Amino acid sequence: MTDDDDDLRDLYQDLILDHGKRPRNFHAIEHAHCEAVGHNPLCGDKLVLFLTVGEEGRIADAAFQGEGCAISVASASMMTEMLKGKTAAEAKALWAYFEALCKGNAIEEADKAALDEDDVARLQALAGVRHYPVRVKCAMLAWRTLESALDPAAAKKVGTE
Repeated sequence: MTDDDDDLRDLYQDLILDHGKRPRNFHAIEHAHCEAVGHNPLCGDKLVLFLTVGEEGRIADAAFQGEGCAISVASASMMTEMLKGKTAAEAKALWAYFEALCKGNAIEEADKAALDEDDVARLQALAGVRHYPVRVKCAMLAWRTLESALDPAAAKKVGTE
């Protein structure tokens, strides 16, 4: 591993710690259009995701409440920042990219190119969880909850099992 790799890993760790200690968008949205509950029984992480959708079908606001480990809180915090202004399709593309990243699956360049570069860079910060399978569930909890919130037919309470 090079010094540059160490510096990048340290930067990512700092970003995760910052979002874990001072989560963004950590509040309820009183009149949310979409709401879903997520639970990771292995780690004890629990969260409620709130979304409001604007007239043009874009996510106008995203927030969450709950408790969990630094990785699950950081992932939810970063996710809610990225979701604002996205369509449901764009949010689902982010979810699919992040899942592939966490699981170490191949990512098509066309799929990656369709995403915002800043979002891709932020998601890289959490990519290291792929080396710790139990932590993948922590990082994915908010994203699985998002999937449920965006699908009117889905159960509104999801788990990582």
